[in-house]
Amino acid sequence: MKLIDSHTHLYVEQFDEDREAVLARAQKEGIHHFLIPAIDASYYDRMKALQSLAPQQIHLMAGLHPTHVASNFQEELAVVESELNTGSYCAVGEIGIDLYWEKKFVKEQQQAFATQIQWAIDRDLPVVIHCREAFDAVFEVLDSFDAQRLKGIFHCFTGNQKQAEQALANNLLLGIGGVVTFKNGKIDQFLNEIPLEQIALETDAPYLAPVPYRGKRNESSYLSLIAAKVASLYGLSIEEVAQRTSENIQRVFSL
Repeated sequence: MKLIDSHTHLYVEQFDEDREAVLARAQKEGIHHFLIPAIDASYYDRMKALQSLAPQQIHLMAGLHPTHVASNFQEELAVVESELNTGSYCAVGEIGIDLYWEKKFVKEQQQAFATQIQWAIDRDLPVVIHCREAFDAVFEVLDSFDAQRLKGIFHCFTGNQKQAEQALANNLLLGIGGVVTFKNGKIDQFLNEIPLEQIALETDAPYLAPVPYRGKRNESSYLSLIAAKVASLYGLSIEEVAQRTSENIQRVFSL
């Protein structure tokens, strides 16, 4: 069985004590590709150091996370643009709008989001979208672009079925992570009505660990638990879910 973790922050401080062991555990569980979203300019050195541990398996993104959009966001965006122009990145992400943690810089978040989407389109790269309590705001920005020119993942999808259909209409895969295992996660109530060809699996490690590790540090090896839950919802084997979701990610990210 081979899986792809389409969203994991293995470079952050929470893994400083055992990063190589965490990576080894994931590889043992069959995870053979890791897609690594950016946060802000301060993390690129860490991301590149992580990639050096497994260059053929670890794929980096460049982007400015919406919770890190502040008064200096233009300076941060300049770093993203420079990285995209000079480095080898598989996507622009994670980008988007977050109205849970930060409401002071909403206009700046929208501007940064739109700018980075355009950069992705210009470079024929996928986007990885962060949305928290901001579905209307995110779709307002997305609707200003030609959906046929978009591709990527609506990361950590936690919306309802109508919002899922809106994401799919924008040519995005739904990123399904640990929330699908939560009793109150709700997406398990309709997920099997979404074609499996439009699903990507992710952990968002170190955040949002699946049951039975909920509330603890998440890691990429737990992706198999998410795959097992998705398999049960679709009435398929975990091997088939692993293969088909991996093919989706490989197609969108040109792995």
